[in-house]
Amino acid sequence: MFFNTIELLEQHGHTVIPFCMRNVKNLDSPYASYFVDYPEFSESGFWTKIRHIPSFIYNRKAAKQLDRLLEREKPDIAHIHLLFNSLSVSILPVLKKHRVPVVMTAHDHRLICPAYLFIDGKRKVCERCRDGHFYHCALHRCSKGQLFQSVMLTIDSYFRKYRLSPLDYVDRFIFVGHFSRGKHIAFSAKYEGSSSVLFNFTPIQPQAVTPKDDYLLYFGRISEEKGIPTLMRAMEEFPDVKLKIVGTGSLLEELKGRSLPNIEFTGYRSGEDLHDYIRKARFIIVPSECYENNTLVIIESYTLGTPAIGSRIGGIPEFIQDGQNGFLFEPGSVVQLREKIRQALSLSPESYANMCQEAQVFAANNFSGDMYYKKLISLYKEVIKNKKE
Repeated sequence: MFFNTIELLEQHGHTVIPFCMRNVKNLDSPYASYFVDYPEFSESGFWTKIRHIPSFIYNRKAAKQLDRLLEREKPDIAHIHLLFNSLSVSILPVLKKHRVPVVMTAHDHRLICPAYLFIDGKRKVCERCRDGHFYHCALHRCSKGQLFQSVMLTIDSYFRKYRLSPLDYVDRFIFVGHFSRGKHIAFSAKYEGSSSVLFNFTPIQPQAVTPKDDYLLYFGRISEEKGIPTLMRAMEEFPDVKLKIVGTGSLLEELKGRSLPNIEFTGYRSGEDLHDYIRKARFIIVPSECYENNTLVIIESYTLGTPAIGSRIGGIPEFIQDGQNGFLFEPGSVVQLREKIRQALSLSPESYANMCQEAQVFAANNFSGDMYYKKLISLYKEVIKNKKE
């Protein structure tokens, strides 16, 4: 979304100045000298993590570099996508000092859940920190079952609660789904008056539905909370139906080791290669067992004319209208997932064609770049106007 938004704004004649971490994967940028050196925390060794604890909470280098950049450039508005564990909340007072209006897209739930997924160390849905007592994250090792990382996230959350809250610095929060906005408002009523809902968009151009191959598709991160083990158990009932799993993640090797003959792990795919997998699939399956936000998996699939089978959790039901552009089942239920797969595969050719068309209509009405641009610019102008007043 970061790169898509930059490209969309530049297409409409705006100047966009990126500010982020230095990384070998970065694209070339004339502003790279302002980017911030900081290790990828989740991939760092123990002593590297220990050494960077202060910056994890409050990154002084990020604040200094942004201050230099804002002295040179005078942006109309700042749009934050991610700042935790890297840039940190240190950049917020700098933006305030330079009187730059700030909007922030909440792509996950890190503002209210230390481990951002509402999943505890046992990979169960968890809202124990809803009352602001973030020690539950450390107590239950909510960050991938790791104590050190869970403690760090707990400290960070308390720092934001008592010392530097984004609520005091961000002029408008953008939530990418109504479910996410509702969760934040339940945590603090302050979010209600300072937030808007704006679904993610995709730059993929709609096209005619292509002939389908005879397979189901999962694509995305291969990890426990994504519900892939549930999906694999469901597929035991359909030995003649192919399932392709596209992606990488922590569970990849384990799941490949107990895979069925009708399940193929393709590895990582991107760009037109991935789009081809999506385009030819009869259905994509989103079996998540965590509070998904606004998933690009569904957005891209609908745009390419492929309906979805998804779990009834988080923001997924906002995009799947059961029996119209896909099917919904209760998360973690192998029995219900099997029933929905059976129902999906038994559709008549006419009913299936209608479902594909409904998916594309939903995408056109909710996920187009033109629509996103108009809403985003309107929101920017409103925030700038309010800031001046």
